[in-house]
Amino acid sequence: MARPKVDLTPTRWAAGDYERYLKAQGVDHTVAGAARGRKGAVTVAYSGLAARAGLEALVQGGNAIDAAMTAALAQVVLAVGAPISFFGIMSLVYHEAKTGKTYTMNAEWNTVAGETDPMSIPGGYDFSSQEALRGKGAPSGRTALVGGFMRGVEAAHRRFGKLSFANLFEPSIYMAEQGIPVTGFLADIFRFRDADIRRLAETRATLVKPDGTAYAEGDIFRQPALAQTLRAVAKDGADHMYDGPWGRKLVAAVQADGGKMTLEDLRNYQVLWADPLVAELRNGYSVRTSPMPNFGGYSLVEAQNLADAAGLCGGTHWTRSSEQLRKALDITQLFGITMFPEAARAAIFPGIDFSPASRITKEHAAALWAQMASGKTFTKWKRTTPMHSDDVVAIDGEGNIAAITHSINTVNWGKTAIFVDGVSISDAASFQQAAVARVKPGERLPAPTETGVLFKDGHAVLGFASMGAGLHHRTFQGLLNYTCFGMNVEEAINTPDFFLPSVNSETGETTLVVPVGRFDRKVLEGTGYAFREMPLEEARLGGEGKWVAISRDPKTGELHAASHNRNNGDAVAF
Repeated sequence: MARPKVDLTPTRWAAGDYERYLKAQGVDHTVAGAARGRKGAVTVAYSGLAARAGLEALVQGGNAIDAAMTAALAQVVLAVGAPISFFGIMSLVYHEAKTGKTYTMNAEWNTVAGETDPMSIPGGYDFSSQEALRGKGAPSGRTALVGGFMRGVEAAHRRFGKLSFANLFEPSIYMAEQGIPVTGFLADIFRFRDADIRRLAETRATLVKPDGTAYAEGDIFRQPALAQTLRAVAKDGADHMYDGPWGRKLVAAVQADGGKMTLEDLRNYQVLWADPLVAELRNGYSVRTSPMPNFGGYSLVEAQNLADAAGLCGGTHWTRSSEQLRKALDITQLFGITMFPEAARAAIFPGIDFSPASRITKEHAAALWAQMASGKTFTKWKRTTPMHSDDVVAIDGEGNIAAITHSINTVNWGKTAIFVDGVSISDAASFQQAAVARVKPGERLPAPTETGVLFKDGHAVLGFASMGAGLHHRTFQGLLNYTCFGMNVEEAINTPDFFLPSVNSETGETTLVVPVGRFDRKVLEGTGYAFREMPLEEARLGGEGKWVAISRDPKTGELHAASHNRNNGDAVAF
């Protein structure tokens, strides 16, 4: 009997599923979405409808890569290209069950070969106010970088996917053509960028109503130009964007705004495949994550080792102890030291070797913690006592695990707000001038993403991905909750978490930020650090991190998926 033809279009889903998940786009969770199954599972930080699209790929015979890429494509459509983009960036960690091998793929930013004076690139972002958060200076095409998202989707599918490449695009094309409801979250983004999205004719035609009014909550937003672009990519591959009609339009748009990107920059883009960074953690656990130039993997391992050196693992949980919370805060703030010059690092922590090979060792952590415990600190905490993305994780019935993080790497479309045939173009160089200057023109930018697969006694037991300004802090807490305190993935996510602290741009003083009402105030006060309890409506741009995960019992094959606990993300399984 012939197998039914694969068709992931929502009209083929189980009756009522598309409508139900579409309606849920406007509902924010207060606890992690969760699901259990044995044949497959998908979890996402944003847009539960995208997770359901990914699950359909599994139901119709696809594997974890098919599911993850289908979900990621749908996420971009559902987010209207604001926090994520088809010309954004992606990192992937993929574990292949049948071989036991783990692969990593870097599809992050390339710099522009003709940009030889990056420190003069205009722009910047300041978290001191909503106005400053929209971006500084005049819009400039020089702020555009070469994104690898679509090259990454194609490369991952070509190497590991089971379904046809065109199948992956079917839910996204349907959503773009049929339209999606403007949720309160999307309406806020339209308001936030209203002046910027009216600057260019194509962006106005894409993001503003024909009568000139702004899209508001409850409206239906359709993306016909994007649907046409996605059909072309589904048919012709990523070359449509990197060596074809779309690419030529992109270069013309960027150069019209003063940028230096050329078609050669697009043609030269390649994803980077590499063996994973592997590190032993604790209690029989080890992690496989992205190596350089994704420096986030090294920050992840270093922080976990520091937690052991500081006695965080096995001690009282930091939500119940001021002393342990203070340790956790000091450890997580070290993530930024990677981007400091070597001389500056040596001045703060003399004698400590911060080379990548050293940072993942237990000895490095012990020596570094000894200095931190003696009072040396990377952060100028304001004291009360004297003294830009999305995630997808998918596991199939065979135990293959795909964990990806992707982003536009800027604040909601960016100040330039350039659109090309429905695709948003980031201004990510506007705040990374120093990072661009540290690499040769045309080369890959370092990336902070922390995505990986956790192993227990040699068995793959957890796939995870993180995003948001506080991605490092959230990953740190999630992995400790799971490996030290025996929490399942739901519990690890729902346990109170602290965010990326806020920094006063004038004084440099740092303030602890936590969600309202989750921590015992006596614990917060006992740290001696100034703190702020942040309302949930501010959290998305206020430094929170998102961490999603799926666990797999190696004995029973049971899957347990959990999503973020403060938005419309969800987890699905069967």
